[in-house]
Amino acid sequence: MNQKFETYYGLPSEVKFCKRCVMSNQRPASAVEFKHTKDSKKTTMHFDEDGICDACRTAEQKDKIDWVEREKQLVDLLDQYRSKDGSYDCLVPGSGGKDSAYQAHILKYKYGMNPLTVTWPPILYTDYGYKNWKNWIDSGFDNISFNRNGKTMKLLTKLSIENLFHPFQTFILGQKNLGPKIAAKFGIPLIFYGENEAEYGNPIADNATSLRDKSYYSYENLDEIYLGGVSIKQLTEDYNVPLNDLLSFLPAASNELEKSKIEVHYLGYYLKWTPQEVYYYAVENTGFKARPFRTQGTYSKYNSIDDKIDDLHYYTTHIKFGIGRTTYDASQEIRNKHLTREDGVALVKRFDGEFPDRYFDEIMDYLDIDPNYFKGELSDKFRSPHLWGKDTDGLWKLRHNVMKTGLDDL
Repeated sequence: MNQKFETYYGLPSEVKFCKRCVMSNQRPASAVEFKHTKDSKKTTMHFDEDGICDACRTAEQKDKIDWVEREKQLVDLLDQYRSKDGSYDCLVPGSGGKDSAYQAHILKYKYGMNPLTVTWPPILYTDYGYKNWKNWIDSGFDNISFNRNGKTMKLLTKLSIENLFHPFQTFILGQKNLGPKIAAKFGIPLIFYGENEAEYGNPIADNATSLRDKSYYSYENLDEIYLGGVSIKQLTEDYNVPLNDLLSFLPAASNELEKSKIEVHYLGYYLKWTPQEVYYYAVENTGFKARPFRTQGTYSKYNSIDDKIDDLHYYTTHIKFGIGRTTYDASQEIRNKHLTREDGVALVKRFDGEFPDRYFDEIMDYLDIDPNYFKGELSDKFRSPHLWGKDTDGLWKLRHNVMKTGLDDL
């Protein structure tokens, strides 16, 4: 008899896996959240009546797109904004990873644009991540690297881990919010991101839009914003963080963006975006290099490798949603026909949920978090009962997984 277990984060109580890739319906539809607590309501990836996830359906549609026509649309857009006096005419946020390296390089050297690149640096750079950023800039780009208040960054990251089990929330918010604010200050009309977020199941159908329509790039009421699961008021009053020290982490005020005519575009809407091909392009044109070893938690070496805390972030998604880094990577490669679903299932079985111990002690020391507390009490606090149970040896196991060998009805 099936038992009913409590669910956290507003996740679906019934766990389903896409019949085409290896993603589950527990995947949050958006990674950018201001208020995220155990009891918050979340939007998760949608599965259609055939059991296929939105991301796979989006990938299916890519084969039907007239990419020659889409590129013409891109050229028409760029022709409207290309500067004639050498001033910046578009902005590319990024760290110098394969995606941002590709975006900036192709916009400048194929389409004749003059991009300004902007970087919200990692919390803890990897050596090879820093070298990739330097190689990116040395391949021909101006760059603003925003070095935010380190004390505040540490505090917010620690709070994000302790309150949300989300090591990357502070970084993601800063990364998302920096571009629009810099574009507004410099009067740059276009911001280019890489892949359309709909390719990963996010409910963002707009590929070209006025920035003013993007509510997650602006705010109207500070009282509605939470950082690290803590309200701005609490941060200023209980944690004694001056509002000025928080502003760099916040989006622009809506009235500021209303004065601008900035547009946000996804380059992946106009050019067929295949991560592996983007990687090869970045290697050839910007000196990008993969990790010298396999990333813990997955089988790949070149995705999201600039921040030491990145690996820990994907471990926490495995704890909270039953979805580790291999699930993300393999699903993407299945959609691009570089893996079969059977290959993906085997890779998930082998690597998903692997503990990232390579940088773990350094991260815990940097943030002043007890490593044993993180591994034990804190991790257990965020395991949703409908996803996790203990086996007869007292070890945590997923109740359901894509291999169909989970501990159902523990």
